[in-house]
Amino acid sequence: MVRSRQRVADHGEVFTPRWLVDGMLDLVSDEAARIDSRFLEPACGSGNFLVAVLERKLASAQKKHGRSEFEFRHSALLGLMCSYGIELLPDNAAECRANLLQLFTKTLKVSADDIWSRAAAAVLDVNIVRGDALAMTTSNGEPIVFPEWGYLGRGKYQRRDFAYKDLTQRSLADGTLFEQFDEETLFAPVTTYPVMTVEQIADLHTSQSQPSQDEQRSNGN
Repeated sequence: MVRSRQRVADHGEVFTPRWLVDGMLDLVSDEAARIDSRFLEPACGSGNFLVAVLERKLASAQKKHGRSEFEFRHSALLGLMCSYGIELLPDNAAECRANLLQLFTKTLKVSADDIWSRAAAAVLDVNIVRGDALAMTTSNGEPIVFPEWGYLGRGKYQRRDFAYKDLTQRSLADGTLFEQFDEETLFAPVTTYPVMTVEQIADLHTSQSQPSQDEQRSNGN
């Protein structure tokens, strides 16, 4: 699937059809359905692969915690936190974030200005990075950094940031196709943040025009 021949020629842009995405995920169905299993799409496009992964994670959260809205919503946010993407083209990166956010808010049945929507948007601001996966740099030439989110229970999350190049070294060491980041890491985080609630995460996303990770760095933030 292609948008235009020119984009294919310039960037090699080809979108994976949904039937093929589902077939790939069926090969690792247990991992795809596990809420805290981390998936990275290094050329995420508009998010076809990540949307399919998130659908399975949200279904697992509903099945496991459907009787408790508190636990379901926190587990659903964790599923989103465990979905990562890198995309070279800015319109694709924006569309990927929008598609994932739409699925999340629709599943939780919340409005765009709801605290859960804003928290999800804040997560996507840093989880979906505009950059070059091969060069391991953002569009501004800075090293790609990804947050590792963890749910501590009782509505509390932990965030630690790691350099993408270190994560790929861990991936090569483990030798798996769909890499799961171990809890005990061999590499030190770039930054460790204080424990956060949904409200505090939502505050990170001040508006719909929140700059992405590479834009924040270029502005010195």
